[in-house]
Amino acid sequence: MATTCPCGLSKSYGECCGRFHAGTAAAPTAEALMRSRYSAFVKGDVAYLLRTWHPRTRPALLELDPGMRWTGLEILDTGDGSAFHATGTVTFRASYRGGSLHERSRFERVDGAWVYLDGEFLD
Repeated sequence: MATTCPCGLSKSYGECCGRFHAGTAAAPTAEALMRSRYSAFVKGDVAYLLRTWHPRTRPALLELDPGMRWTGLEILDTGDGSAFHATGTVTFRASYRGGSLHERSRFERVDGAWVYLDGEFLD
């Protein structure tokens, strides 16, 4: 049996975020990109995180903490970010062993693809 996607949707990883990570599909909305980036953090997929980061704000190097254990994602709010928009926001809470991260992330389209621009911590 396929494992459920880390992003919290009731699809297998391969049907959900895995296809974005593999490059066989592109996230159609800002929320889908947010979910796929969360899954990339869970899976340790640094290449995907850098590839989906806005060129203006992308770090030269990204090192993930190998001890970090992400435990869940809750989407709290979305603004724009559909196929009909050029920008969007996703407010979420990402839980990890020992705490959680509450952020409002901003996304933009670059050459038609959604990318992460930046985020604002809310608590």
